[in-house]
Amino acid sequence: MADTLTLTLEPRTLLGKKVKSLRKAGIVPVHLYGQGIESQALQCDKKTLLRVLTQAGMNTPISVTINGQDGQQLTFVREIQWDPVRGEMFHVDFLHVDVSNEITASVPITLTGDAPAVRLVVGGTVVQLLRELEVRALPLDMPSELTVDLGKIAEPDDVIRVSDISLPANVASLADLEEVIARLEIARVEPVAEEAVEEVEGAVAEEGAAEQEASSEEKS
Repeated sequence: MADTLTLTLEPRTLLGKKVKSLRKAGIVPVHLYGQGIESQALQCDKKTLLRVLTQAGMNTPISVTINGQDGQQLTFVREIQWDPVRGEMFHVDFLHVDVSNEITASVPITLTGDAPAVRLVVGGTVVQLLRELEVRALPLDMPSELTVDLGKIAEPDDVIRVSDISLPANVASLADLEEVIARLEIARVEPVAEEAVEEVEGAVAEEGAAEQEASSEEKS
């Protein structure tokens, strides 16, 4: 289960193009919405917001408190917009969730350990084909990440599939169980073309002939 983070947001009165002044002051516009609640325009200090979002990602619950309002709301980050020119955080959407209703999320897949098969072949490397797994769970049961042991790739032909992941209780995968997560790839060495070999051999022969001729001239 992912740890719940906390965040305090402020009500926002500036809307539309006027939010430019907020961004210049280091404030990020925020939108909170979800089933059973009224959408709200909010805001937060950029440094504080960035720190929390870095920890939460898109699948860790965040308990939001709104200044001037009672209670807390359980939320997930649903969208982060970035300025395409400056690369700064532009806007954030939070989705309010009910702890009793299941949600879906894409959970990062982390590879751990070593693949024994790598030592069996020259130029063999492990390639991760699937980096996130879409799962369904209650908000407080949503994992922050899923780990996969590379020890399962013991032979060159072995692969790790979605079915090999041990999911926590009350968490269900929405992906095809046969989808490949990781496998071993062997770097192919391109054969040298016969023409290239002949050119090299010809160049060596010419160089040898030239050296022999030069040696004969010196002796004469």
